[in-house]
Amino acid sequence: MMTRRETLGFLGAATTVALLQPGAALAQNVSVQDLATPGPLGDVWIGPADAKVTIVEYASLTCSHCAAFHKDTYPLLKNRYIDPGKVRFTLREFPLDPLATAGFMLARCDGEAKYYAITDLLFDTQRSWAFVDKPLDALQQMMKQAGFSQEKFESCLRDQKLYDAVNAVRKRAEEVFKVSATPTFFINGQRHGGNLSIDEVEKIITPMLQI
Repeated sequence: MMTRRETLGFLGAATTVALLQPGAALAQNVSVQDLATPGPLGDVWIGPADAKVTIVEYASLTCSHCAAFHKDTYPLLKNRYIDPGKVRFTLREFPLDPLATAGFMLARCDGEAKYYAITDLLFDTQRSWAFVDKPLDALQQMMKQAGFSQEKFESCLRDQKLYDAVNAVRKRAEEVFKVSATPTFFINGQRHGGNLSIDEVEKIITPMLQI
C-alpha cells in the first residue's frame, strides 16, 4: 500500500487557487461558446444536447459545499429537470488540493464509463476519506467498491497525462472563466457560486425554460 508521501509524489505539488483581482467577482456572464469547449478528457454530459438550459459545474471532490450540493440539490435537479430533458448538466474538475486531484484521476481512469458513479461515491462518502487521518488509504478502500485493485489504483495515480489533463481543466477555468472557488456554476453562461438549493436553481432556470 502506498504511503501518503509516495502518492502525493505521484500527484505533484499542491495546486494553488488564484485569487481574483478586486472587482473580478462581479463578472457574471461568460461566452457560452467558450464554455462549451471541452477539456482534454472531454465532458461527460447528462441530458439532451438540445435542452433549453445547460449547467456546467466546477467542483472539487474535497469541497464540503460541493458534496452538500450533490447530496441535497442534484438528485432533485436530475429528477425534475435533467431526466425529463429540460436541462443538460456536466461536472468539471476544479481540484483544490492533491487529494481531490487523485479522486478525479481515479474517476477518469476508465474514461467516461464510471465518471459519475465514482464522483457520486466520493461526494457521498467524503467525510469517510477526505477528512480522516490517512485519507489516501481511505480513498483506496473506497475505490475497491468501484472495482479498483491496488495495482490499478496506483497505476492510475502514476498517469502523468491524466494528471496534466485534470489540472488543465482547472487552469482554464481559472484563467478564462475566473473561477476561484467551488462550487461554481455556469447556467446558460450565467455565473453562480456556492451551494445552490433546488429553490435557488429553479428561480434561475424557470425563466430560461419559458423562452
